[in-house]
Amino acid sequence: MKDTPGWASPGSAPSDGQEPGASDPADRPSGSQPADQPGARPQSPGTKWSDEQPPPAPWSAPAGPQNPAQPPPPPPPGPGWGTPPPPAGPGGYGHPGGRRGYGAPGWGSGWGGPPPAVKPGVIPLRPLGVGETLDGAVSTMRTYWRTVLGISLAIAIVFETAVVLLQGLVLDDTLDTAALSDPNAGLDEQTQAMGDVMRSSGLLLLITMLGILTGTALLAAVTSRAVLGKPVTLKEIWRDARPQLPRLLGLIALLLLITGGVAAVCLLPGILVTASGGGEGGAALISLGSLGAFALIVWLVVRFSLAAPALMLEKQGVKKALTRSAKLVRGSWWRMFGIQFLALVIANIISTIIVLPFALLGAAVSDEGIGGLVDAGSEYGWTYLIVSGIGSVVGSMITLPIAAGVTVLLYIDQRIRREALDLDLARAAGVQGYGSPVPGTRPGS
Repeated sequence: MKDTPGWASPGSAPSDGQEPGASDPADRPSGSQPADQPGARPQSPGTKWSDEQPPPAPWSAPAGPQNPAQPPPPPPPGPGWGTPPPPAGPGGYGHPGGRRGYGAPGWGSGWGGPPPAVKPGVIPLRPLGVGETLDGAVSTMRTYWRTVLGISLAIAIVFETAVVLLQGLVLDDTLDTAALSDPNAGLDEQTQAMGDVMRSSGLLLLITMLGILTGTALLAAVTSRAVLGKPVTLKEIWRDARPQLPRLLGLIALLLLITGGVAAVCLLPGILVTASGGGEGGAALISLGSLGAFALIVWLVVRFSLAAPALMLEKQGVKKALTRSAKLVRGSWWRMFGIQFLALVIANIISTIIVLPFALLGAAVSDEGIGGLVDAGSEYGWTYLIVSGIGSVVGSMITLPIAAGVTVLLYIDQRIRREALDLDLARAAGVQGYGSPVPGTRPGS
């Protein structure tokens, strides 16, 4: 029977000064010989062992009939499953040329599974899961809270002020939702009211998304330092972000132009039909066009969601940043959408919990009272808008870093998956031996 090198059963180690398989001379009477060793060998001068010794290792069992019920002896140990991996520094996971990226040595060797990845900062240097992405965003805000909350507070004040002014000066005069709560209202009135609600909600959502985009761009440097585990100050963030601010404004303007163009193209047929006296047909086309515009805008927002981190961290231009984002998102659109949508849901829940007491307070001091919150036709004045706006500033100050941090970490995660960015991050963080070739490996193996 031919023995195959591989698994070897463990056994006890031989005692000191005794060959494996040799019996203790003290346990045999003088002059005796082993039962399975016929004949005698001359004893070398000065030895105190017995007359008969087994042949030098390795040795096999004597020829002859064996007990068929007894299993054959195990094969000698050799290179196989039990061979421990050679020592190496952190690395491992499919980089060509023996370079080992996000992970630790020998994912396929032994039985212990992959060791934990290197984690110099808020995330491990490997592809991230959903929980790790959210935890990294929260950890960044908790660790660098002075810098993060200072930036998010400034952004929240600017954009929430714009929301209050838009509601007080424009939407309250043009928005009529009384038909939604009137059972006697006709289809045209309800459709028009629904269109007004969608347009106003779309404008407010657009301002919110612009705030998140600005926060993502300005907080990108903070998150990148948090990944490396390095401290950062507001002065350093401003020094890094200032050269890119004109390009950031250009990116925001271009995204507004794209969004407005998509909305105009989708709503134009309904507007033309309504203007020509189409009546209900025009209203239906406007509603259908609004839904189509919303779907296309969501697709574009996710496709270009990584443009702000690319623009700030790679020092790209506007066009290059948009192309970079589309390239990184390609093939992972649904994953990007799901994680960012989950982050927005969590942020909105937290924001609602914070804003609700301010909204109740603002309704209580207004003319309509708290009961007007459930009335679709109620209109609140500036008192309610200002008080609720203060609550929105507080809520945005806390939730904006979560949404922005998730977007930046998704950008880093996509680059780790596709470009082995973890090697550069490990070197920047000062991790010794990360990504070095494993001893005993050959390039391309």
